[in-house]
Amino acid sequence: MSSVLLTRENGVGFITLNRPEKYNSYNREMAILLQRDLDTCAADENIRCIYITGAGKGFCSGQDLAEATDPSAEDFERMVREHYNATIMRIRNLEKPVIAAVNGVAAGAGANIALACDIVYASEGASFIQAFSKIGLIPDSGGTWFLPRLVGMQRASALMMTGDKVSAAEAAAMGMIYKVFPDDHFAEETRKIALNMAKMPTRGLALTKQLLNETYIHSTERQLEREKDLQIQAGGTFDFREGVQAFLEKRKPEFRGN
Repeated sequence: MSSVLLTRENGVGFITLNRPEKYNSYNREMAILLQRDLDTCAADENIRCIYITGAGKGFCSGQDLAEATDPSAEDFERMVREHYNATIMRIRNLEKPVIAAVNGVAAGAGANIALACDIVYASEGASFIQAFSKIGLIPDSGGTWFLPRLVGMQRASALMMTGDKVSAAEAAAMGMIYKVFPDDHFAEETRKIALNMAKMPTRGLALTKQLLNETYIHSTERQLEREKDLQIQAGGTFDFREGVQAFLEKRKPEFRGN
């Protein structure tokens, strides 16, 4: 069985990390397959939203340490560059919304892969752990970029240095993630959200994501200019015309993502 599964349903690419016996710990095979499936979703014009979750009881427990410490394993430079950085950049550069559905523990790189997604939902029983300090490493997979921006420098510093476990409810309360759903309804509710998002004006969502990627590197004046430029693009889409026409005709819009 493949360590990453991709299925398609009504405009959504459902990606499942599939090493449940290892709490979906991340190894080279999983990295290569996840990146392949993200590329497939990016290239498929019929896929308008991506949903990433884990099989079994975990989302992703981080690096498979047995692989990392094997004498034949890649060195850290190659592992971080090819396994993690390449994955995070694909998620951020994908011109489609990416949802993380965190169904269990998300530890180390697993937590930071989730935080790189556009919207993070978690089940009540899920947890987030910046586990790197427990084995003498530093947070990677974009953790030092995303987490301070989500929860503030003080909380990010404490979570990274202590390695404290954060419950799903605590993560939502501090702004680390968006929403929490009861375990029994988690998959149903989050899949429904993804299917609905695939029906939205996803070209506009892609332009919004592009602006969010840029917001921390621009001055206010430059960001206003970028908003102007991308609003012109959004205003030239079919979905803008359809949205306005549907509003005037008091009907539900039928967006195409272009």
